[in-house]
Amino acid sequence: MAAARSRNFEGWPLFANSFRPFFLLAAIQAGLSILVWLPMFYGELSVTSTFAPRDWHVHEMLYGFLPAVVTGFLFTAIPNWTGRLPINGTSLGALVAVWLAGRAAVILSADIGWAFALAVDAAFLALVVAAATREIIAGGNWRNLPVVGLVLALLAGNVAFHLEAHYEGAADVSIRVGIGVVVLLISLIGGRIIPSFTRNWLVKVNPGRLPVPFGRFDGAVIGCSALALISWIVAPLNVVTGIAMALVGVLHLVRLSRWAGDRTSRERLLLVLHVGYGFVPLGFLLHAAAGFGALPPSAGIHAWMAGAAGTMTLAVMTRASLGHTGQALTASPATQAIYLAIIVGALARVAAVVLPAHSNALLHIAACGWVLAFLGFAIAFGPLLAGSRWRALATLGAAAPAR
Repeated sequence: MAAARSRNFEGWPLFANSFRPFFLLAAIQAGLSILVWLPMFYGELSVTSTFAPRDWHVHEMLYGFLPAVVTGFLFTAIPNWTGRLPINGTSLGALVAVWLAGRAAVILSADIGWAFALAVDAAFLALVVAAATREIIAGGNWRNLPVVGLVLALLAGNVAFHLEAHYEGAADVSIRVGIGVVVLLISLIGGRIIPSFTRNWLVKVNPGRLPVPFGRFDGAVIGCSALALISWIVAPLNVVTGIAMALVGVLHLVRLSRWAGDRTSRERLLLVLHVGYGFVPLGFLLHAAAGFGALPPSAGIHAWMAGAAGTMTLAVMTRASLGHTGQALTASPATQAIYLAIIVGALARVAAVVLPAHSNALLHIAACGWVLAFLGFAIAFGPLLAGSRWRALATLGAAAPAR
């Protein structure tokens, strides 16, 4: 019934499904934000925001870009979870408008006031939480309520970010709260979709060893991750935190090894999910090193954000965009170029922290990789998401819809 409503939608195709506007706008915002951020970092540009330049950059990645991707994914998945009708049309357009208003409010907060900017910016995630909770409860799909709980925590982190930046002069704890929530979201959602998608493909194309499905071990790893992240939020450079991070990093490596990622090299659309998740244990291990004073903490932060969040969002965005518009689930050359750009950019961003003598060159490589990946997604997938199917096929090189 939900799928039929999407197919029969008579308005602008961009608002037929939640993933369409949110994936496209999130990609554009992610690319343009980094184009603005680099000259801000070097003092060549400023914006009319009450946030300090670094805080504006962090906020727009953590509480602007990522919530849009999460919303696109969540409201596309919920109808499959519950069997209820999808949010589209006018309701979806209104939600998109609230997200756009939040981006404008943050960048103009010096003119409109920090409190008003907070109210406008926080309204988006508040609406997302309310709508998702209503749909999941109405559909009796209680097992997915933890996802909504994490989005609620992201909303709390966003509110705390505004308050902390105003009263303390800079955000700190609220940044770690948001990053912690993002890592848990990737751990929870990735732990369900990666082995599932991998199993489906292997059964058809490459029979043999299959991924271990989500089970008690995965739940234990996520629980341990939550405890380690709470310790990191409270005391990021503590030795106890370092030990916890090291142990959890190893657990995530074991978890990743159970998903048969080594058997997916023939399909980059799958392989990139495993590579993207690999940045999760890397981030934990780099934070463990920071806990013992061996590395700056920003190395682990960028492994999680540029690496895990950046790669996983593009992996999910490309796959969902193809699958939900009837295209073949395979990575075209353009899609593979997007994956290569984000992975190179993420590795360069982590290396810029680990190798400070080469940081300027590595920062530019990282920025170029990120911008090429996300604006490349907008260019390659934009016509498909907006509804111009023939232009999308020409751009993506897709020969025929999936059977």
